[in-house]
Amino acid sequence: MATIGGIDHKYIAIPAVAISLGLSAYAAYRLHRSARVVPGSDVYESTKLLSEYLVFHFGTPEELIPYPFGPKDALDFPKRCAELCLKHMQPKEGDYTRALDIGCAVGRSTFELARVVNEVIGIDYSQSFIDAAKILHSNGHMPYSLVQEGDIFSQAVAEVPKDIDRKRVNFEQGDACALRNNLGAFDVVLAANLICRLHHPKYFLSRLPQLLPKPGSILVLTGPYTWLHQFTDKSLWLGGYVDANGEAITGFKGLQKELGPHFELVEQVDMPFFIRETARKNQWTVAHATVWRRR
Repeated sequence: MATIGGIDHKYIAIPAVAISLGLSAYAAYRLHRSARVVPGSDVYESTKLLSEYLVFHFGTPEELIPYPFGPKDALDFPKRCAELCLKHMQPKEGDYTRALDIGCAVGRSTFELARVVNEVIGIDYSQSFIDAAKILHSNGHMPYSLVQEGDIFSQAVAEVPKDIDRKRVNFEQGDACALRNNLGAFDVVLAANLICRLHHPKYFLSRLPQLLPKPGSILVLTGPYTWLHQFTDKSLWLGGYVDANGEAITGFKGLQKELGPHFELVEQVDMPFFIRETARKNQWTVAHATVWRRR
């Protein structure tokens, strides 16, 4: 046993290739896949990122910040995103409700939406994330390994809260910019930290009026607006540039322009989140969350 920040961990030394579980389906998928790979997306297929997102979504406070100090208010970001959606949902009594979590990663927000919503679909481009989400859906838990330092790992288990009805949830792999046509209509759509990682953000935004056709339906978007050419060609950035008139176009301005004809902005809030990389290296980021109601 060793101690980090007062927390005991059992360390094991294992190769990186062995730190994730349940990826045989992903290996077959990558071997036979013929579709074009979206720029920048391969980073999300690494075992390192899978581990980071499992602890980001399901990690305990002690696993994430094993110190007496740190930004504890930045924890449970996926749960807080779902709660922001549910805060604004106003279904009529007896209504059958549907939610879409696009860019769901390993699924915490998807599960949390199922506390209230009858049917929730989680979609992510990363096959490894979806494989993990499906294991959690089937078993309710999934063991994984956390990098502590170099090739030193500790063991952890991601667990779906037992009071959530997992039968309300389904996961599938998909491209947010080319969603299948038969998804149907939803009462709420969540896209957390997705918009600045899309290869064509406007394609995704243009589909939202079809996904949320009913007046009063809710759209929640969060994003740190970290526009990167590795994910999105600079000519397609929604914000983060200065236009020909010298005006600084932010991501929020881009959203207002694209969504304004169909949606009304009802709330915006700064939402911090914390991503653990190792025992001593982490990311603290503030996402801009916007809530929109279908006109």
